[in-house]
Amino acid sequence: MSAVWFHLITTFCLYSTGLCQSESSGVQWKNVGESITIQCRSSEADMDAAGLTKGLNKDTEIAFKYKNSPKITIAPPFRNRLQLGSEFPNMDFLLSNLTSADTGPYWCEYQKIDSKSPTGLKNVAGTGSVLLVVTDNTVQTGKSVTPGDCEQPNNSLVVTSVVISAAVLLGLILVIVAFIKTKALCSTSKPTPVPHNDVYEDMRGTIRR
Repeated sequence: MSAVWFHLITTFCLYSTGLCQSESSGVQWKNVGESITIQCRSSEADMDAAGLTKGLNKDTEIAFKYKNSPKITIAPPFRNRLQLGSEFPNMDFLLSNLTSADTGPYWCEYQKIDSKSPTGLKNVAGTGSVLLVVTDNTVQTGKSVTPGDCEQPNNSLVVTSVVISAAVLLGLILVIVAFIKTKALCSTSKPTPVPHNDVYEDMRGTIRR
């Protein structure tokens, strides 16, 4: 697994805060080439449209469907891989042939007509949103990734940071101690200067004669 991909998984684990414990809690771990079914549900029965979006800011619209229309609008990158099942408002989105680029949060979004809204529609969050992590670890190492693997990189990262910090701190302490000892040694070994009086020396020489 590359360092970039390792960092990506660690970042997702940190930001999902507890979602990395099991698949049932909102995280889905898949290998490249596998499929995932995102089951979107609404607690309200009067929804007029449903959709599936992707991204932390829900800025990528994947699929959208109006209640009374048999047509479903699918974004070009997903048209050959996304299928819709069940009946409105229960929406089952089957995304197949997964790639690493599919990694990210997926949101179940519903809309209903609301005359009080500036756009005439009111957005309502549905249930079934997931965080999808797609890894090619099976191809590289022959070992599939499980949700429990998310804790191990985090622990390793923490231990490595502690060891590095301790080494830097120890080195800094040794430098400071060596500097203090060197300064003390220089101050004790330096001879005390003796004052000279040229007149006094001349007088002593005259008396001796």
